[in-house]
Amino acid sequence: MTVSIISTRKGRGTAAGAGGGGHEEEWLVVEAPPAKKPHVRVAAWGVTVTASVGLRVHHLFLLALLALLLLLVLAASVVTTDHGDGGPEPLAPAMTTASRPHDTGGVPAAGECDMSSGRWVYDDGAAYPLYRESACRFMSDQTACEKFGRTDLRYQRWRWQPHGCDLPRFDAMKLLRRLRDKRLAFVGDSLNRNQWVSMVCLIDTATPTLHKSMANNGSLISFKIHEFNASVDFYWSPLLVESNSDDPVHHQIPDRAVHVGSIAKHARRWAEADVLVFNSYLWWRRPTIKVLRGSSYEVADGLRAFEMALRTWSEWLERHLDRARTQLFFTSTSPTHQHSDEWEVNAGDDGTSSNHQCYNETEPIVAEAHRGRDTDPAFAREVEAEVSRLAERGVAVRVLDVTRLSEQRKDAHPSVHRRQWTPPTAAELAARARDPSSGADCVHWCLPGVPDVWNQMLYAHIVSS
Repeated sequence: MTVSIISTRKGRGTAAGAGGGGHEEEWLVVEAPPAKKPHVRVAAWGVTVTASVGLRVHHLFLLALLALLLLLVLAASVVTTDHGDGGPEPLAPAMTTASRPHDTGGVPAAGECDMSSGRWVYDDGAAYPLYRESACRFMSDQTACEKFGRTDLRYQRWRWQPHGCDLPRFDAMKLLRRLRDKRLAFVGDSLNRNQWVSMVCLIDTATPTLHKSMANNGSLISFKIHEFNASVDFYWSPLLVESNSDDPVHHQIPDRAVHVGSIAKHARRWAEADVLVFNSYLWWRRPTIKVLRGSSYEVADGLRAFEMALRTWSEWLERHLDRARTQLFFTSTSPTHQHSDEWEVNAGDDGTSSNHQCYNETEPIVAEAHRGRDTDPAFAREVEAEVSRLAERGVAVRVLDVTRLSEQRKDAHPSVHRRQWTPPTAAELAARARDPSSGADCVHWCLPGVPDVWNQMLYAHIVSS
């Protein structure tokens, strides 16, 4: 018995413009008729054989064949990505929303989960905190709250749970594979430095056997992971453009002035980075700022000056950035908790000032919609406007919306548990004797803590791009 496979084409009309010639192929299994019993009918495997008409294919056989073809197509569609570390890297989970937008101006594309919308869940399991403060060899004394006397460590165990998905677990090796021979740079003020220290600790504590080093070169601090030839840098530029506050140490100047049209001096220090994370907000929160233009200046309110500086920043990116190579992020406003009457209903009812800021706060604010009065949404709108303008010109900037999730965390600041960089004056000592909350830092964040969540979001976007 001889079996052959024959391709039979059936022509049929197609609509104008349809591709492929309007033909479809049907595969028939044809069995040659027996030589000696021409009138015998044999049924096997769903195929009916007759001597007079040859062979008619049974519907069941066609269905089975189609199913087999479908399985072959599905098997061929499995894809892995090799990142040069000796093995394939699995694709990012669909629920982590980390694909990079190229035309949405930083707004999550349709189908993405909004990782900034969610709730804080206390997690006393082994998974939290993500690392131990003492285990990070590059921890900053500004954020090492446990080292400087904080004994209540509940702030380390709150896990951020987005409403529509799960926040991806930080995988340091996966990030380093993506950053091989690359540079990730945080550019901005001390809150961006806070986020940078968090990223350094997330990497350092998860990769204890790797060779790492830290180099401080004025405004630029570089954390190097040598096996991957990767660096995670911080560049001090609190107003993004040039200003009289650009010194990384001596920058507390009462009469603040900015060159709103000048950014080149800063840009040449970070322009070659492959991933850039910017921020700028608190340093603009003044009633007036001197705006320098050449040899003259004008006085503008903080928001107007911010708007002009942000335009200079965006125009530089549009003209000079390698759009095919560089990922861009802008971290939104980091809220402060300097007014305890915002969450204490009866604060000041006795006629006395009872503002203890964030001092001795041990629990988050429950209300998801809480917004402190130090958070000015007008600045966020300016960022969104510039990001949208850049998107129209083909420059994609992802806004990391950390504001809403951070607003609730009045418990997670250093408060008085931090290094005092200068010896307290007699007046400061007297003030602390009257009010223990005097001098509390309710702006920056303890680590491990809230900035780790910011970096989990950043990580999701980087590894899924």
